[in-house]
Amino acid sequence: MSSSTRIVLGLVVGLGAGAFLAFLNQPALSAVISYTDPVGTLWINALRMTVVPLVIALLITGIASAAETAATGRIAARALVVFAAFLVLAALAAIILVPAVLSLWPVRPEAAAAVRAGLSHAATAIPPPVPLGEWVTRIIPTNPIGAAAEGAMLPLVVFALLFGFAATRIEMKVRAPLLGFFQAVVETMLVLIGWVLWVAPVGVFALALGVGFRSGAGAAGAVGYYLVLMSAVGAGVMIVMYPVTMLLGRVSLVRFARAAAPAQVVAISTQSSLASLPAMLTSAQSELGISRRVAGIALPLAVSLFRMTSPPVNLAIVIFIAHVYGVHLGVTQLAAGMIVAVVTSLGLVSLPSQITFFTSTVPISFAMGVPTEMLSILIAVEVIPDIFRTLGNVTADLGATAIVARRSPGE
Repeated sequence: MSSSTRIVLGLVVGLGAGAFLAFLNQPALSAVISYTDPVGTLWINALRMTVVPLVIALLITGIASAAETAATGRIAARALVVFAAFLVLAALAAIILVPAVLSLWPVRPEAAAAVRAGLSHAATAIPPPVPLGEWVTRIIPTNPIGAAAEGAMLPLVVFALLFGFAATRIEMKVRAPLLGFFQAVVETMLVLIGWVLWVAPVGVFALALGVGFRSGAGAAGAVGYYLVLMSAVGAGVMIVMYPVTMLLGRVSLVRFARAAAPAQVVAISTQSSLASLPAMLTSAQSELGISRRVAGIALPLAVSLFRMTSPPVNLAIVIFIAHVYGVHLGVTQLAAGMIVAVVTSLGLVSLPSQITFFTSTVPISFAMGVPTEMLSILIAVEVIPDIFRTLGNVTADLGATAIVARRSPGE
């Protein structure tokens, strides 16, 4: 049985068992919740403790690697510029469109209230929004260690970004052990997260038991809405890439659809952009006429550094949670979330989906002042939106490569 299946079963069984305990209304049985709640909270805390060191180490090594890659050739540099532009535009679209959708079609109030009630035992205080002037001055941390202790993700991301670029300017004999240290931190954190995710079915069951007991089946409506919204965002990225590639890459819709289809089939079955790479390489050359040199540089680089659905979907997740909790998101909160979403997507792209889900959304939540407790429930159903994430990613990889090829004539 796969890890995703075990986590989903933990969610379903926990919700059902909690609702059944509430239906029985027996004080002796209901006391079980007082023992399972701490287990769920411990599991949440175990995931949270890995976020800051993993994100910082990944960003430093990822930015340094990307900068070195761009310095090796014009094709790689063009590809990185295209990737960055697409990530920013996708994130900008998310912070505009997702709140508009939630305003027009809000989550049913009773479903939102059920979720809040179910997770009330693990709720954390929501920091109040700060004025624009103060927000700007906080972007550069006066004390990165203090920012890490406070979970101030935007200043930490800016520090890691600058640190990574600065590392590329020092001598190789000094740079290698420095980046080696941070790579060792990454590998260590991944092992630790692997242990935490191994017991995820237990943690999710403990959390879901409390949610089911306090809210019954009421939370199911909010989870169902979440699945539809996140799947729509991932599918939207895929659909938008067709006209974008036609306009910027000068490729007909039919031709691009024919080229993307084989990689999309692999993406659906494997939920892996890396597994789709051979199909993308073949289609890029045979269907789109992209040279072997351009395809051989741009596509592997896209799979390594570019995941176009990450910023919009991760932002949509946090905005959805804010909507459920009734947290107002101002311009500064949305801007902070957008910056963190774009930058962190570069460092987390090659990680498994279960790791990227929590590691990429928690920093955005911290930056935007949104509670993170609901993420521990949503991770159990991420397997469905992840299909649409992967479809959007492989389609964007191929489309971006076609655009890079058009701007690399004769190469």
